[in-house]
Amino acid sequence: MTMDTTTKNPEAASVPPPGPAPAKKRVTQGHRRLLTRRDRITLAVMAGVPTILHVALVWVTALASIALAFTTWDGIGFDSIKWVGLENFKQLFSDNPQFWPAVEHNVIWFVVLILVPTPLGLFLAVQLDKRIRFSRVYQTAFFLPVVISMACIGFVWQLVYNPDTGLINSLIGANKPGHYIDWIGDPKLNLWAVLVAASWRHTGYMMILYLAGLKSVDPSLREASALDGANEWQTFKSVIFPTLRPTNTVVLVVTIIEALRAFDLVFVFNKGAQGTELLSILVTNNIIGESSRIGYGSAIAVVLLVISLAVIIPYLVATFRKERRS
Repeated sequence: MTMDTTTKNPEAASVPPPGPAPAKKRVTQGHRRLLTRRDRITLAVMAGVPTILHVALVWVTALASIALAFTTWDGIGFDSIKWVGLENFKQLFSDNPQFWPAVEHNVIWFVVLILVPTPLGLFLAVQLDKRIRFSRVYQTAFFLPVVISMACIGFVWQLVYNPDTGLINSLIGANKPGHYIDWIGDPKLNLWAVLVAASWRHTGYMMILYLAGLKSVDPSLREASALDGANEWQTFKSVIFPTLRPTNTVVLVVTIIEALRAFDLVFVFNKGAQGTELLSILVTNNIIGESSRIGYGSAIAVVLLVISLAVIIPYLVATFRKERRS
């Protein structure tokens, strides 16, 4: 009887049994189908234009500078480029009386930045990490020099160091005839005067870096140290400071880079003359100066690049190793 009913009513056999309807399979679409042609063009422009600019303005110019370091060129026409090999480097290391003083000044710049504003920035960060009143105001005040242009900082400190109406000479009474102190023109003082301005700016930079590192310290470490009876200095020395090792590495690399690329302040003060010679100043004076010794200036730039890579590459290697281990 059942067979007859099924045969006579074929539509009844196709009716699904009662219950929830089976879910339809969703057809997955590829990434190309999810993006329209306009989206692909937009992404290509957004990724391609910065890449092209980066390659053209950074990599091409760097490689061109390395190639020009082995040539002589006055910058007028490509036909005047002549290959001289290592002659520029020989002349740089043996016959340039400004090169080794510039290297010494860059080293002094680094030593001063690592010994004066870096500990001061750490001290300010520790104090501001205590959540004192108006901490946001203090952070803004100390970090403001970092936001200001280096050229503007140079003009401000020029007013401070002015022999006649400057703040320092007015306070110490050295703005009278016969008692002038020329902070910028004296070769024995001008480098240290520029370093004071650079340290004033660098302190705020270090404060922000260390403050970010202190915010990442586990509060339980402080509590455990307090339970063990350690005072504030012992807690910082034995517990807090060791956890700031990654921040210290970043601070060291940033300070070295700041010391190597120092240019703006010195150029605004006295264009790198009379005791303030730096490698960056020598590069500028030889490439865009009156002599237009582009090949010789490129050789100095290559030396500066090698020194920078000697610092940056070990830092990158250590960072990548740490990421792989984690």
